[in-house]
Amino acid sequence: MRKFLLALALLSIPLSSSAFAQQTRGTPDEQKACTRDVQRHCRAVIDQGDFTILACLQQNRSKISAACDQVLKTHGQ
Repeated sequence: MRKFLLALALLSIPLSSSAFAQQTRGTPDEQKACTRDVQRHCRAVIDQGDFTILACLQQNRSKISAACDQVLKTHGQ
């Protein structure tokens, strides 16, 4: 579960060098928006790190919920 929460934290920050310094978590609503999508589409890669989970969500964009898609868009993904 910890790795899953870390993956959701990635959704709340843009992928840049300044993002690593900030390391802020997404809002509870943003985390909730992508929870089912990560569990459904990216379960096999949860243990492979945050960037892998983010890439999985992006690869499955046509399958993820509209709410999770909006979270990705909001954060430049």
